[in-house]
Amino acid sequence: MQLRARHFAVIAALGFAGLAPAQRLDPVKWSLAVEPASARPGSTVLARVTANIEPGWHLYSLSVPEPIIATSVKLADSPAIASQTVYQPKPDTHFDENFGFNVASYSNQAVFLIEAKLAGKAAPGPLALAAETRYQVCDSKMCLPPRRATAAATLTVDPRAKYADAAVIPAGYTPFDPNAPRPQATASGSGASEQQSPAKGGTAAPAADTTGMAVFLLIAFGFGLAAVFTPCVFPMIPITVSYFLNRPAASRLRSAIDAAVFCLGIMVLFAGLGLAATAILGPFGVVQLGSNVWVNLFVALVFLVFGLSLLGAFEITVPSGVLTKLNGVSGGGGLLGTLLMGLTFSLTAFACVGPFVGTLLAASVQGGGIRPLLGMGAFAAGLALPFFFLALFPAYLKRLPRSGGWMERVKVVMGFLILAAMFKYLASVDQVMRWNILTRERFLAAWVVLLALAGLYLLGVLRLHGAKSEDAVGTGRLLTGALFLAAALSLLPGMFGARLGELDAYVPPPDAASQGATSAAVGPRWMQNQYREALARARAGNKPLLVAFVGYACTNCHWMKANMFTRPEIASALGKFVLVELYTDGTDAASRENQQLQESRFSTVALPYYVILDGSERVLATFPGLTRDPAEFLKFLASPATGTSLF
Repeated sequence: MQLRARHFAVIAALGFAGLAPAQRLDPVKWSLAVEPASARPGSTVLARVTANIEPGWHLYSLSVPEPIIATSVKLADSPAIASQTVYQPKPDTHFDENFGFNVASYSNQAVFLIEAKLAGKAAPGPLALAAETRYQVCDSKMCLPPRRATAAATLTVDPRAKYADAAVIPAGYTPFDPNAPRPQATASGSGASEQQSPAKGGTAAPAADTTGMAVFLLIAFGFGLAAVFTPCVFPMIPITVSYFLNRPAASRLRSAIDAAVFCLGIMVLFAGLGLAATAILGPFGVVQLGSNVWVNLFVALVFLVFGLSLLGAFEITVPSGVLTKLNGVSGGGGLLGTLLMGLTFSLTAFACVGPFVGTLLAASVQGGGIRPLLGMGAFAAGLALPFFFLALFPAYLKRLPRSGGWMERVKVVMGFLILAAMFKYLASVDQVMRWNILTRERFLAAWVVLLALAGLYLLGVLRLHGAKSEDAVGTGRLLTGALFLAAALSLLPGMFGARLGELDAYVPPPDAASQGATSAAVGPRWMQNQYREALARARAGNKPLLVAFVGYACTNCHWMKANMFTRPEIASALGKFVLVELYTDGTDAASRENQQLQESRFSTVALPYYVILDGSERVLATFPGLTRDPAEFLKFLASPATGTSLF
């Protein structure tokens, strides 16, 4: 059951992708041959169904675990065929990174055998036979949607032909029972990592490895620890822990149990938020949320409300009736009361931890699957862990700094940072809608101002609540304020076309005028949404065509263009191609046409997705997703199939 839930996204997406038009990438060619060429009625013949598989791809066997689409092979129903038995060759078993467990598959070529018995009343003469197949193929980075194909051959029914009661099946073949239950998935001993399939129905996104998930959970855990030091949470530490230690006749063991149950209440609330996000949005529907206008507007609105609240414009509180009722129940004692007390604490603290939760959910839902649930669980663990250990070792309470003005300063600085994060989501809306209001210059100007205001506030230049005129600026405040001012100044060159490194993935790209003025900084020029024109130019210049399927709000696309394509060796290699970007996440007709082209021709909606074509539109090479390895992308550009030497 756990395996099925894990790969629900793969199954759903494969089903939807199967509705795409028939013109698509297909690395398998099928053929049918029948032995002998002539057979008498009632005799047995042997049909050979051969799958020729392009290098780098593999075809799955007739019996593989769910959710993989098992290969299906049979002869089409015919009155002349009385019965048939399918035999499959011995497959290779290996760990499949697309699905995260051991699978049986075939590479290069697979020959399936069908022992078919002719009907005793089969009419003499030519008999057209058709082999019907359904299959799924994958390579190391993606899977294509399931396909159906047929292969034809002709058998002569001759009453004078030699009779054969059975066919000779070569060694190594086993009969396949279509009614047998499918096997269970088994993990390999060395490589069975908990990986999410990158091939969500042909979505050629790079596989999310265990390292990426570990980093995500570590960040979520760090968010939880950081939330402890917010103004709503930190002052409650001594009060909460003292409650456990001062309960009548409470032993150290009972205090530890109560603290653990209290922490469980915190984890239940926040893990429930992650579970709700997964259930509402769906594990596959969240894949393309990054470019959804309404989602980005909603997140921006939430961040605006939280940011203004932290700056003191108003106060966000949970309705007092809810807290009163929960407090009344938790006051009854017992484990249930302690659990509800943890829930009450979480709701009370939500006004300050909400920005952490919003940021974490916004990042996790775009990863799909159970990332929201795991992320919120890790966040809650980080938030609850200090309470548990402080309940075990109460002496450490005396060493904690007292809450005071520094709490208010943390709250205000968080408000500035939350407002800065809001502009990222507004920029996604602006880019998708093509309004060109929040340009790169205006976006960076907003960030510069907000970071500078945070720095000036910490230095005491800007007066808000929590910064009194008589307060001396300590070393910590001085260094932190200087850090904010330095960060603001470091963004200024980006307003004039300079590259910002990793930040370029989140900042709107330069406009066409800026690209013309600073071509060395932004890399080669690309045609935009002009597929036919670019193809004609490639044909006329006898050059290969590099098509980049990208998105206006695609951070990985922005990163590749700003940090990969501007590298000297990559820029030099790209100069040998005609370059065209096809945007697929806009609301205009061009985006719809580009997405249809990508889905129908390449069976994927992944962003970014790079394709090399020749002048006749023959696919020479494909490259899905983001890479930080220049050598890997150079290898793609220098694919022998392109006929282009880059070295």
